[in-house]
Amino acid sequence: MSDQVVIFEELEAAGGSRIGVARLNAPRAMNALSLEMIHLLKAKLDQWAADDTIGAVWLEGEGDKALCAGGDIVALYRDMTEPRSDSRAVSEGDRFFTDEYELDYQIHTYPKPFIVWGNGVVMGGGIGLMSGGSHRVVTEHSRVAMPEVSIGLYPDVGAGWFLNKMPGRIGLFLGLTGARMNGADALFTGLADRFIRHDMRDEVKQALQQSGFAGLEGGAHAAVSKVLRGFEAGSREAMPQAVVREHFDVIQALTDGDSLVDVVDNLGQYAGEDPWLTKAVKTVAAASPASLTLTWQHYHDTLHDSLSQVFDKELQISKRCLKMGEFAEGVRALLIDKDLKPRWHFPTLKSVDPEWIDRFFIEP
Repeated sequence: MSDQVVIFEELEAAGGSRIGVARLNAPRAMNALSLEMIHLLKAKLDQWAADDTIGAVWLEGEGDKALCAGGDIVALYRDMTEPRSDSRAVSEGDRFFTDEYELDYQIHTYPKPFIVWGNGVVMGGGIGLMSGGSHRVVTEHSRVAMPEVSIGLYPDVGAGWFLNKMPGRIGLFLGLTGARMNGADALFTGLADRFIRHDMRDEVKQALQQSGFAGLEGGAHAAVSKVLRGFEAGSREAMPQAVVREHFDVIQALTDGDSLVDVVDNLGQYAGEDPWLTKAVKTVAAASPASLTLTWQHYHDTLHDSLSQVFDKELQISKRCLKMGEFAEGVRALLIDKDLKPRWHFPTLKSVDPEWIDRFFIEP
């Protein structure tokens, strides 16, 4: 296997065009997104955007387990906790969030068809990569989530934009609970566009190569849609039941509150036996109260924001997360010491200091 963290190739297609393929190549780490990966992707996407022979771009993860399980938070932990030789230098964490959001925005605004094969685990920073694609494909193995409240962070990578666009208050529920979705759920919530069986991936690429992108009626985007539509039609029997859609009414009731405390109380009083909802409720109970508060406030603050405004706000909040200690403590408990006993800054929601939270939202 190549030691390159991102593998790039160009596939010949009909009419003299080509498909640029980018493959995240860290399968042992579930293709966790590193700063090096981000820099390589940004540079190559700029190159392909300017190359008239590139008709479309395809993004996937190495192996069958994940597109991307999120950012490399162990590297961020080291940056947050290890002493620096120059306190005035820009931290690796600051660079990571700045460049990650620039990459995500680059994908959202890409001038050519951008196909994302969202197989396996797609979480956190992985959703940041997938959500901006023009043609987002999920499979029977897709597991999609924003679980940041469990590590002292909050849903970012544009979450203030895409969570607010989901039906009802589903986005709020997913942000607070980190609940996992399957491929059908991703379609229902607007995080994906097509469901195709994972074993068809190579056939899909070959069909795209044969279709070409130049001079077709409807343009390159229509050419890609036509190919994907055909494979989706042959994948319907593999699609799982959409759990989020099934529980839509219950989710609406549980999130119907005028404050975060009201909603969390509603969730805590859930008395049903559904395992998916029960797990979501337990996640909230163990989550960082500060992270829940950040999630609630950011979700409501970005209701009418543009995508670029959301990324600007998230960059400020995320940089503060690097300095306030809650994020470092969450990573320590989950991945460093693995004691699963985080010592959160505030033990309960009602004890969260509003002035402490305000520091995340007020520009320094």
